[in-house]
Amino acid sequence: MRQSVKYVAIEGPIGVGKTTLAKRLAGDLNAELILEGADANPFLSRFYAEPERYALATQLFFLLQRAEQLDGLRQIDLFSDVRIADFMLDKDRLFAELTLDAEEFTLYDQVYRHVVRDYPKPDLVIYMQAPVETLQARILHRGIDYEGDIDDAYLDKLVEIYSRYFQSFDAAPLLVIDAVQSDLVHRDEDYHDLLQQMNLIDSGRHFLTPSVW
Repeated sequence: MRQSVKYVAIEGPIGVGKTTLAKRLAGDLNAELILEGADANPFLSRFYAEPERYALATQLFFLLQRAEQLDGLRQIDLFSDVRIADFMLDKDRLFAELTLDAEEFTLYDQVYRHVVRDYPKPDLVIYMQAPVETLQARILHRGIDYEGDIDDAYLDKLVEIYSRYFQSFDAAPLLVIDAVQSDLVHRDEDYHDLLQQMNLIDSGRHFLTPSVW
């Protein structure tokens, strides 16, 4: 991968395969792996069961957790290792817009603007897309109990809010992946196509086109 790329962030809705890809890339690139650690959020299971009651607590916990995880990125220099993260700090505000009412979002946004000051932007963002039925199938397959409360309506809104965000995203080079057409877990050809394209991207918006279907 290009020497100027020190921080790669992978984004997309729940169940799309962000963490699996981040782990594989970190292993192959000998990179530091930064995972968002959803299991550490004590409010998350309660949020999926009662979203209106626990949305604010869930979002504030995630915001502070993710900010702390990325704090070390401030010290990145030309000789530092590559970092691969399965989230962007920006994603936290997307979820807040989706889950909080107007008054809660006003409070959240005040905290957000204070916390995110001067955080480095990724050198490359990988945005993974998949339809709701694929996301539900993958969520079911991994078998996390509290995720059984996630319904199609929530996923529809989540897919839409990601789509809108990345339509105008220009803060870093962007690689968009159809996570159904490109099977980065079971087809090595698709994964190698990804590695090759990551080496070529230095600006703009790009789409991964697998060589084998």
